[in-house]
Amino acid sequence: MKANRLSFVAVALLLAACGKFEDPTFEEVFDANQAEPPPAREAIAQSATRHLFWGDLHVHTALSYDAYTFGTRALPEDAYTFMKGGTIKHALGFPIRASRPLDFGAVTDHAEYLGIPRHLAGEARDAPDAKLIKALRDGSPIRFSALYLRRVLSDLGASDASRQARFGRDDLQQVSVSAWQRIIDAAERHNDPGRFTAFIGYEWSSTPDERHLHRNVIYRSSTVPSYPFSSLDSENPEDLWKALAHQREQGMDAIAIPHNSNVSDGLMFRVSTYAGAPLDAAYANLRSESEPLVEIFQVKGTSETHPSLSPNDDLADFEIMDEMLSRSVQHSRVRGSYARDALRTGLEFAHERGFNPFEFGVIGSSDSHNASSSSEEDNYHGKLPLLDGTPAQRLGIAYVSERIFRVRAYGAAGLVAVWAEENTRESLFRAMRRKETYATSGPRISLRFFAGWNYPDDLLQSDWLAQAYAGGVPMGGRLHGHANRQSPDFVLVAHKDAAGANLERLQIVKAWVDALGVSHEQVIDVAGSPDESGATHLSSLWQDLQFDAALHALYYARAIEIPTPRYSTYDAVKMGVQPPEPAMIQERAVSSAIWYLPVHGTAH
Repeated sequence: MKANRLSFVAVALLLAACGKFEDPTFEEVFDANQAEPPPAREAIAQSATRHLFWGDLHVHTALSYDAYTFGTRALPEDAYTFMKGGTIKHALGFPIRASRPLDFGAVTDHAEYLGIPRHLAGEARDAPDAKLIKALRDGSPIRFSALYLRRVLSDLGASDASRQARFGRDDLQQVSVSAWQRIIDAAERHNDPGRFTAFIGYEWSSTPDERHLHRNVIYRSSTVPSYPFSSLDSENPEDLWKALAHQREQGMDAIAIPHNSNVSDGLMFRVSTYAGAPLDAAYANLRSESEPLVEIFQVKGTSETHPSLSPNDDLADFEIMDEMLSRSVQHSRVRGSYARDALRTGLEFAHERGFNPFEFGVIGSSDSHNASSSSEEDNYHGKLPLLDGTPAQRLGIAYVSERIFRVRAYGAAGLVAVWAEENTRESLFRAMRRKETYATSGPRISLRFFAGWNYPDDLLQSDWLAQAYAGGVPMGGRLHGHANRQSPDFVLVAHKDAAGANLERLQIVKAWVDALGVSHEQVIDVAGSPDESGATHLSSLWQDLQFDAALHALYYARAIEIPTPRYSTYDAVKMGVQPPEPAMIQERAVSSAIWYLPVHGTAH
């Protein structure tokens, strides 16, 4: 049955490439009566040394304007069913299910035009654009998608007055308010402390001049605003931070998580304010309070680093997507677009001016627009259904428009890992605030990282976790210096994904400033597999022989798998074609950093 469905899809998509993709029909294999529900789960007891919890904080449903216009009809209820391990219907008609459930997640639909395309397609009588409605009602989703995409791109760059005239009507505003309430209600119903945590959230989607400045906003509790602050209120991220600060004063704690800095054209981590003024301590404090985390792995590429920024890092070219999400083909400027570069810049600010505007931890998430989490290479089902929902589309055998939609650059990624005492909103949110988090490109690699003074040499031969916490700080922490001290002790422990590949090596990425305040970086292999088959676990108690107690520095850990097939290779096997390059990739986990802060007046 599966092979027949794929061959049918291939024929349909080849016809689409010839311009006959007006009313696509795919074999309907999803049966709601046969869909497997989420598995039962036992509650996990609290632990002082913390459990590892897996989640996705970036999932879109039919309430997002782009997801709906590109075929998604699944709603927040479906998204949480998928996260919890249940089977749902893909927009092209077949069932999708993850191999393992997640521990937590958030539906983060775009606050801009929230729920409006779905409303216009089925309910509106006095529609603002009859052509758009007719395209949907006539069953022409591709034509509708093209029309609506042009409209959205135009409106996102339009003046406030123009946007207000088109989308500021009271009835459409009420549609969005109702959609926001639907997101809240779904999270409340699926939140099950101890078993699964559903966060309330949304995406703030600022795209000035087609530069990507998007953030996901995640709330700590069920105390949330009556409607989100969106980029239609302001496309300036500093205004978002101020709005969140005001909400925190009212008891609505939230964090904003930037994503896809790789296609921000250097604006995500710029060294000036949105208006072009110099950064100051107040800016740094507001940004750090609002944005303790940055998403570095997702479908639309990696934002850890870039080969041109890290030429001595032989793994820097992983899943690079630096072509802008714009109507014309242009590449994003790398400086200011990647996390490691920003972390280095933050050290320079700390050295020269005494504050750090870029002191953040890292996560991964999917950015799926299928109401699902599509991070498994051998179980990947795309990002936007009408564009990359089938192997033929993803391989470029058939596509809607290669010039606009570069779906072949998409990857199957990623996940956020959180070390928290228990699986509750409160505990997970505290962990995210303190940055005890890491990102993976999809596999569930377990990664611990600590730094401290005077850990015993035999630490890892004992019941070491309690000692590691007591004698140092975990990933995301600050380690304060002591005058004339030697290197801190760094503890790294990684275990392979139980259902994944073995580990090839364990690394520390170091960044520091010299006496002149210029930043540098180095990637150090601290443990490795004895052969090409890899290791099930790797660990190291490491010291930095080049450590200088007088200089600002940071360190983070990476665990690297042995090479495994990319999702496109699995697709090629299904389609009977030659796999595109890269056929193999090295999946990885990347920790949040530990910052070393020198004591004032430490001798150099």
